[in-house]
Amino acid sequence: MNSPLWDNIFKNKKTKKELEFEALKNANIFNNLTKKELLFVQTMVYLRKYKKGEYIFKKNNPGNGMYIILNGKVNIIDKNKKDEKHILLAELTNGAFFGELSLLDESPRSASALCSENTEALGFFRSDLLDIVNRKPLIGSKIVLNVARILGERLRMTNNKLYNLQKN
Repeated sequence: MNSPLWDNIFKNKKTKKELEFEALKNANIFNNLTKKELLFVQTMVYLRKYKKGEYIFKKNNPGNGMYIILNGKVNIIDKNKKDEKHILLAELTNGAFFGELSLLDESPRSASALCSENTEALGFFRSDLLDIVNRKPLIGSKIVLNVARILGERLRMTNNKLYNLQKN
């Protein structure tokens, strides 16, 4: 006998793979990818678990990939040159992605990513993007164009902030 009470308990429970797919689908980096293409990309990401107070990466370390937060909270921080205290640049939560510049550039990280609570994140690394570009150029070009678009948007926002600071 089916009971609506018992049936509903388990219907809303999503598997880890479903949550990963949703996170990829919602990240602007993967805009315009078909379901099949997203499923392919999903085979190239890595689930990482971090404890509260653990760094995902530190400033000046070589950049090697980006991360999408599945659950948890990550603070993007820098240090004040005068007293070495942390400056909070951004507080990121579920669904946010960061570190995407390192998909294109091996330059050192410009800030640190510190978990302010236990966090699970998907890692997508430059070597995997290059593999996709070689094996599936259409998917790779879509991702690279999305990264370029996002970086362009962030540069425009930064330019506007700089302009407003100089104007005031």
